[in-house]
Amino acid sequence: MSYLNEVKWDKNGLVPAVSQDCTSGKVLTLAWMNEDALKATIDEGRVVYWSRSRKSLWRKGEQSGFIQKLRELRLDCDGDSILLIVEQIEPIACHTGRATCFYKLYQAGSWLITEPVIKDSADIYS
Repeated sequence: MSYLNEVKWDKNGLVPAVSQDCTSGKVLTLAWMNEDALKATIDEGRVVYWSRSRKSLWRKGEQSGFIQKLRELRLDCDGDSILLIVEQIEPIACHTGRATCFYKLYQAGSWLITEPVIKDSADIYS
């Protein structure tokens, strides 16, 4: 598969993958992919990441139901990061129950929380 050869995998065989909502343009998550995750994402049409902590494939939403359907896949100019344009199923992308993982804004020496919790994570993962 030649498209896999164009990706510059790091020493662990991973590449960072950023997901962006196809409607709002909001950046949702940063996660990692290995070759199997990238192939599965393309084959299944839904985003599959590599979980570094579990050392296994992680289908976004497999536990929470908050699936990311792939709408567009891009590789950056250096070939060392991936952009996933996704349709976020349900309004939650973050394990904290927020719309995005990037909910902290640096301002005047501290991090301000800018996104409300839509659903308590204890309710999502119970």
